[in-house]
Amino acid sequence: MSEDTIGAIATPPGKGGVAIVRISGKEALPIAEKMFIPAGGVAVRDFSPYRLYPGRIAAEGFSDYGLCVYFRAPHSYTGEDIVEFQCHGGESVARGILAKCFSLGARSAGRGEFTRRAFLNGKLSLASAEGLADMINGESEAEVRAGYLLYSEKLTEQVREFQNQLKELLAGIDAAVDYPEEDLEEREAEALRPELVRIRDAVSALAAGYAKGRKIKSGVTVALCGKPNTGKSSLLNRLVGYEKAIVSEIAGTTRDAVEGTLEIGGVRFNLYDTAGMRESSDRIESIGIERAENIVRAADVVVFVSDGTEKGDDEEARVRRLAGEKPVIRLRNKIDLQEGELSSEADVLTSATTGEGVERLKELLYEKSFGARGEDAAFLIEERHFRALRRAAESLGRAAEGCCVQPLELVAADMTEAWETLGEITGETASEAVVEEIFSKFCVGK
Repeated sequence: MSEDTIGAIATPPGKGGVAIVRISGKEALPIAEKMFIPAGGVAVRDFSPYRLYPGRIAAEGFSDYGLCVYFRAPHSYTGEDIVEFQCHGGESVARGILAKCFSLGARSAGRGEFTRRAFLNGKLSLASAEGLADMINGESEAEVRAGYLLYSEKLTEQVREFQNQLKELLAGIDAAVDYPEEDLEEREAEALRPELVRIRDAVSALAAGYAKGRKIKSGVTVALCGKPNTGKSSLLNRLVGYEKAIVSEIAGTTRDAVEGTLEIGGVRFNLYDTAGMRESSDRIESIGIERAENIVRAADVVVFVSDGTEKGDDEEARVRRLAGEKPVIRLRNKIDLQEGELSSEADVLTSATTGEGVERLKELLYEKSFGARGEDAAFLIEERHFRALRRAAESLGRAAEGCCVQPLELVAADMTEAWETLGEITGETASEAVVEEIFSKFCVGK
């Protein structure tokens, strides 16, 4: 536990109904005794923890009426004594109260220092701290949900279970090596390999969840592509709900990619209306087409838009080559202009003008990205965790292969490497540089 007491304003800058000033450390309660005059007869030192008390808060140069709450160590966010003052939400009011805390012995908290103390005091794992940051900074409902799952130690629990299993296996190896006369090594090696394969496969399966988690965190990239004048810009405008792209009857109006954003199932989808793909002698249009091709290559999902005037053509084949293994949705647009029975091999029929088929398109975009609804409970959203899991799986794979051909001491070295790599996720073996980088992403008051 740290010796000094830190303080910060925990609410965002600007005017509001309420502001919160937070102090944490050994001197939190003594400082509160000097600053807060309760409205009732209970002295600050006799405050019941986790209960709000009204009274007068002394600030630097003035006072305010507000509330005070005491969180007793170790049952607090940081694991230390915490006092929070809830005052009126003017910036000068909160700064004045914080200045008074500093004059009585507290110091200014660094970025993420409250949460860092929580980590150092064993209140949460490093992965949980990252989940908290994802919740705070989340730009979509799905990212907030994923951050919450990470914050609630879901990943940490699984990782520690892997570590515990490895620890038990390592104990068996130690016994076999220490008592060679019992002829335990050969038997231990035979029993060890299937266990290592099982753990490796479980670690790999967990790492595979990053494919979904990455899209939850950064958003799903969708490329709208096809020939000029098939209604891609109108479709983008219909999807995002406002006039984002310029719409014209003149083919080739869209020279560069236009981006729009919407949420489907709580997930952010980043849509790119690309330049129409066709051979062109126009230098500017050609540059736009080249950029469109790059967007298709980088997209998570590709929507090939046609207007039903031509059947499967070279442009679609070209788009599919660029997309590779990524899902391609065949969309036939402008069905409001078609006469007679609509027969098409398209995945979805739409009218950007009337909105027909657009909801079905949204459903397809989600399904191609994540599978059926309700399967989006991903919590592996940090690349750092993904890389650590993949390295741990590689170490476990080497250990499994070496079981029957190498001395058990060498197998144990690979297993220990896997254990330590997994510990980077929870924070047990993370470097100071990694810890510093993670907490630098937090605001001062958290």
